[in-house]
Amino acid sequence: MTGMGVEVGVQAARSRALAVLRIRSRALAVALLPAAVAVVLIAGGTSGHISGGHWGVTRWIVTGVAVVVLLCAAGVALVVARARPAVSPTVQIAEDSAPDLYRMVRDLADRLEVPAPSAIALTPDCDSWLEDRTHRAQSPPAAESGDDTDGIRGLAGTRHGRPPVAPVLVIGSPFLWWMRVGELRAVLAPVVAGTGPSAHPDIAAARRFVRGLDAAVAVTAAPTRGPLARTVLAGVGWVTRLLLRSCRGHAAEMERGVAAAAAERAQAVDYGVRIVAQEQVGLAYAGWDRLLTRVALPAWRMGRWPSRLDAGVVAALTELSRRDRLAEGFTSRLGERPACDLLEEPGVVDEAASLLAARLFHGGPAECGPDWAPVGWQEYPDEVVDRTWRTDAARLHRVLDAQGVHVTTHPPTRDADAPTLSRVLDHLTVTPADTNAAPSAPSAPRGGRPEKTGAAGPAADPTDPAAPTDAREHHDDEHEQHHHDGEDGDDGDRGGVGNGTGEGNRDGEGDRDGDRDGDRDGDEGTLGTERTATLAAGLSAELAREEAAAPVRGGGTEQTGPDRALWDDGMLPLFPLQPPRSGREILADHVTAMICCAAMDTAGATPGLDWLDGPTLLINGERAADLTPRVLTLIEDGDPTPLRTWLHHSGIRPEKPVRLV
Repeated sequence: MTGMGVEVGVQAARSRALAVLRIRSRALAVALLPAAVAVVLIAGGTSGHISGGHWGVTRWIVTGVAVVVLLCAAGVALVVARARPAVSPTVQIAEDSAPDLYRMVRDLADRLEVPAPSAIALTPDCDSWLEDRTHRAQSPPAAESGDDTDGIRGLAGTRHGRPPVAPVLVIGSPFLWWMRVGELRAVLAPVVAGTGPSAHPDIAAARRFVRGLDAAVAVTAAPTRGPLARTVLAGVGWVTRLLLRSCRGHAAEMERGVAAAAAERAQAVDYGVRIVAQEQVGLAYAGWDRLLTRVALPAWRMGRWPSRLDAGVVAALTELSRRDRLAEGFTSRLGERPACDLLEEPGVVDEAASLLAARLFHGGPAECGPDWAPVGWQEYPDEVVDRTWRTDAARLHRVLDAQGVHVTTHPPTRDADAPTLSRVLDHLTVTPADTNAAPSAPSAPRGGRPEKTGAAGPAADPTDPAAPTDAREHHDDEHEQHHHDGEDGDDGDRGGVGNGTGEGNRDGEGDRDGDRDGDRDGDEGTLGTERTATLAAGLSAELAREEAAAPVRGGGTEQTGPDRALWDDGMLPLFPLQPPRSGREILADHVTAMICCAAMDTAGATPGLDWLDGPTLLINGERAADLTPRVLTLIEDGDPTPLRTWLHHSGIRPEKPVRLV
């Protein structure tokens, strides 16, 4: 039954491939038709069968049209032939650097009775596929690879009687580190099985024809050309798009048939293990996405790229297994042999894949330098977390200085404008005067809490002995309630998913942050006062100026690893991780950074790294909890009371100057 299913899938794919080739043949016939008519007219005139009257003029007109059509067809064919098909950025793995991996793949191909892939490459993504790199612009030199494939004609064989080259097997690098050897073999079985249909002459020719058309469309859409070249390429683009639209349906059905045949053939190898391994694929994808957005992205923004991202995936997923009860049992598989043991030097490969991930997702440079250096996980808290917080805090005070914000003290002191947290809190606090002077500002804080007015005012520090009695009583009650809430929830799951300090739910759901993110979708009118919105706008403008003044990344001498000769640096980053932040998000991040700096300088806190949440603040060795909601209450409502209560409870002194970058 399995062999019959494979045969059915291959035949369905071959029929669709023949349909694609028929479209190519019809296009060639249309291009040759005027030339054929011209040959008939010329031959008839020479033999005397077609002569006299208007036949002479017709003969010259048809001949001219034939020449023009042939020239246009030759131009289209030349563009299609010279266009470089798209290729995925990967890290090439030589056989001498991973003999066990090549041996496992060849053994898998033998069990599946299909040709083995010609090479193996890694990509910093959670996916695996076969990629045809037989085009002359993508192939190694003929002396090394023996490949001289004709990419435009799409024939099965190659010139000089050389055998066809099998596609390259591209493996997601997180799979090698998280999966065990048996799981990786089971997951790769359907992929490797696809080399069988790929070797079929008709399917290979149809694929090359479609890839050539797709590459030609990209060439004609390039904007960096003169007016004449753009006019010529516009006509070529119209023809190639017409052919590509005609082939699209047949090509899609052909690929479905190839995938069905490969899946049917792979059922004979490790089918039961594959069902279990698919769970690890989804888990690896979740951990990889979390690691990139929460851990790697802050480092990339600081000019540092983590050099062991794949090893970090294992730590992140192990941490997720510890937190999430649904993931219990996954750590038991860690005793088996990991697939990365199939590499001779896993650290070197991990470093190359990490650098490629930084280039793809952030657009970083190709080479290391003072402003783009690798960082290990042990140095991450000091090199990334501490520098990020102090840089953001310095930017916040720089914008406050530019806006003329000064702290009024009685009596005046020499350090009135020192970089203190109190300066930020006082500026963002909504006072009764602000409420009366700005009716458009929100009059009721979020959550239905009554606005704090009276003698103490929102800016009064409830921890100050000179504060009014009612303010101190309110602070004591809230402190006691907060203490009880902390005891009720302190079962090993304090803190959680957050944007810099580990706030929220530690089960991986991020409920609190999800609600806050939903609140952030509004406009800037939800900020506390007009000066709060002005500060957010100033921070956004300052960040934009810094990014504009930063040197252009990319170029340079590429290190050994990513085969960047096959893709364009001008397209980086190919996959930006996050959309631009709003002014409110930028302000919240900077205020949070200032709080963390004050905690480190006045309360002995330390920067830390959470594998799922990224940078985190450690106070007395424990993660700081519930900071984000209090920061948002300050910038959206202008109410500093919850934040001041948290600061007092954590032993942080906001009036003390902090060290900035």
